[in-house]
Amino acid sequence: MPHSKSPSATPVWLPRSQLTPLPDTSTLDWLFDEGSLTRRLIRLSNDGFSVTPLFEGWQSLRADECAALELAEGSEGWVREVYLRGHGEAWVFARSVAARSALQGDGLHMDELGSRSLGELLFCDQAFQRRAIEVCHYPQAWLPVDAQASELWGRRSRFDRGALSVLVAEIFLPTLWSATRAHPENC
Repeated sequence: MPHSKSPSATPVWLPRSQLTPLPDTSTLDWLFDEGSLTRRLIRLSNDGFSVTPLFEGWQSLRADECAALELAEGSEGWVREVYLRGHGEAWVFARSVAARSALQGDGLHMDELGSRSLGELLFCDQAFQRRAIEVCHYPQAWLPVDAQASELWGRRSRFDRGALSVLVAEIFLPTLWSATRAHPENC
């Protein structure tokens, strides 16, 4: 069962140019860093990085996901929800989705990733083009129960390769901010 239930209100995802008020400089740096989040977490954790799958499967995509992927509302897609961990501690909740119609026959096997990072795969394949990063305060109801908190920053971006688009959302948990304060030299 996916952890991302539909909330009563859909968040408004905003590009940096429309974000007001701005969060602190460190938060902005993490939200709008265009490099690989996986690589940054590996560096912060001093190679103590891991991925824990929470849910993977076909389901109807949320309305905001369908809009971002330019799909009809209620379209079905592959959903992958994971924790990105540093030294076993959940630092980031990530939800990646792609339309069923685009995945079939494309050769990207999201269902075979297991504990490997999808982000690393997207950054290693030069054919993927990343669109602009958008951010919001991620709805608490969309988070796994053990990570639910209000006002958590989330970011998302769409990666395109031909007819395939993958929407990747990453929500920064309080434990990540604790780790960045404890090890600023690794940020």
